[in-house]
Amino acid sequence: MRNLGHKILATVIWIGNLLTIFGCLSLALGLAGVFNLEVLAYGLSSGIRIVGSLAIAGCLLSAISYGVLDFSKK
Repeated sequence: MRNLGHKILATVIWIGNLLTIFGCLSLALGLAGVFNLEVLAYGLSSGIRIVGSLAIAGCLLSAISYGVLDFSKK
């Protein structure tokens, strides 16, 4: 059971890191003018806010998973 938990946490860490990289890259390309962020606008939220939320969600997933993994090793 312990090994399965570590595999799940490792997968969540990878997903979080990929979301963070994708979000930051999209923000950089959008601010450089290569990618139009207004395509992702939804309701009252601008496109940059949506992509920024994606990067923040990835950071939170990674941070929580790293924390749980470190806590479980002790």
